[in-house]
Amino acid sequence: MTAAHGPRTGRPPTRADRGMVSSPHYLATGAGLAALRAGGSAVDATIAVNALLCVAYPHMAGLGGDGFWLLADPDATVHGLNASGPAARAATRDYYGERGHTDVVPSRGALSALTVPGAVDGWRLAHERYGRLPWADLFDDAIHYARHGVPVARSLADWLVEDLDLLNAESSTARLFAPEGRARREGERIAQPELARSLELIAAQGARAGFYEGDLGRRFCAGIAAQGSPLHPDDLAAYHAHWEEPIATDYRGHTVYEMPSNTQGFAVLQILNVIEGYDVTGWGDGTPDYYHHLAEAVKLAFADRDEWLTDRHWVDIPVSELLDKAYAARRRELIRPDRAMVMAEVEPGIRFGPQARRRAPLGDTCAFSVVDDRGLVVSAIQSIYHDFGAGLVSGDTGIIPQNRGSFFSLDEGHPNRMEPGKRTFHTLIPGLVCVDGRPWLAFGSMGGEGQPQSQAALLTCLIDFGYDVQQAIEAPRWLMGRAWGTTAQDMSLEGRISDEVVRELQRRGQPVRMLPNWDDNMGHAQAIRIDFERGLLEAGADPRGDGAAIGY
Repeated sequence: MTAAHGPRTGRPPTRADRGMVSSPHYLATGAGLAALRAGGSAVDATIAVNALLCVAYPHMAGLGGDGFWLLADPDATVHGLNASGPAARAATRDYYGERGHTDVVPSRGALSALTVPGAVDGWRLAHERYGRLPWADLFDDAIHYARHGVPVARSLADWLVEDLDLLNAESSTARLFAPEGRARREGERIAQPELARSLELIAAQGARAGFYEGDLGRRFCAGIAAQGSPLHPDDLAAYHAHWEEPIATDYRGHTVYEMPSNTQGFAVLQILNVIEGYDVTGWGDGTPDYYHHLAEAVKLAFADRDEWLTDRHWVDIPVSELLDKAYAARRRELIRPDRAMVMAEVEPGIRFGPQARRRAPLGDTCAFSVVDDRGLVVSAIQSIYHDFGAGLVSGDTGIIPQNRGSFFSLDEGHPNRMEPGKRTFHTLIPGLVCVDGRPWLAFGSMGGEGQPQSQAALLTCLIDFGYDVQQAIEAPRWLMGRAWGTTAQDMSLEGRISDEVVRELQRRGQPVRMLPNWDDNMGHAQAIRIDFERGLLEAGADPRGDGAAIGY
């Protein structure tokens, strides 16, 4: 069903019947579509998309980062793939204390590069099970644009200006992204020959010999070791991505799947469990009741998330209790329709134990989805955490290391305290939905704290309001908490939300902060829906980014 009164900007949903790709960069979408047309699987196309994003979106994706996947077979058997790397064996709290860091891990520089980059081994694992094309063929477009230069798109151009001081502070990033101290402008080309050689090695030799167990991995570690990174080639050699059982909840007859901890996936499911008790359709999209109650549900879910989230192999997280519908009903009773809770004062429903200072996660991400001609559905997401990760290029590899490990706590009483071999609290969450025993939706969004909120917003637009995929993506977005680059826990609203709605939210005590009509910080969402009735794939891409949804 399509909502006649939903938002329309002139960009329609993309519909096709054989295969579909949606990503935040048009060249990446094109690489994925080429893989599908060559007879590749959704996994082949996803790898091609991700490899090109490592070149075209270096502020959000890279070989030095992590990834997560949800994959659904045509019979709706859903698999999770965790390609996030653990802390190095030498990454102890004593190691950082000896270097003068006893409170927090540095957010930039080599000391922030302390976790194994997992994304490339995730590609290997998925390809071993689902690949149809030769591994080496999946990197042709990424290698071409790394070697000959990729045109700077709008998002990258904006972030180059935003991060100019950061990039100029390191010669390795300055020469690539800010020659002569000037940020490269939209439409200019950025050649990354060292990254091209690294991609060629991975294409020719595979993930293990080409990176994790080979000379490239050794050079990657050596390039940041002298500046303090505890990563060692043995850490890379010991690492393997792994399959995991997803977690799920039911929302109005739709089974919504997320990745388990160490991701914040359970926060999405908690938000849905709380709002399922309301007549969301009756509120209507874009109303004060809608924004207010969603924001309050986010506050409740994030209180539990911040209390517990870490590597579940290190902490026994009570996920079954947190996702129980009866628990959601009790938490729902805390929401007042006329008065906002103060986010920082919301108590978790279940306590971890020792109290420690909680920090809000930040970071940027690339979410992308693919469906192939055999009905395999992939929802994937990849990141180097903060924009431009650790803020340097490692040696002669062309690879920007992620700074994901900077979110570890150095507090002994914190569930996410740093430990060698432990995976940190992760913001990355691919989303996937099944209906009546069939895959129905692959979706995701960039945006740290915003990811669970954007996912909940997309699902309410699709399920409660009947929007098509493009309408759901384009609906005015809101974000409760810290937007990227801010410290206040505001309720950020895009400017297209009416003055009367804003006034009423303020009257209820929501800490409203207005943003432009279309704001990059609110996330780039991508989604593909399977239209069973018409036998079509329906996809959308976010106009806040540089993406495209293309099918055939």
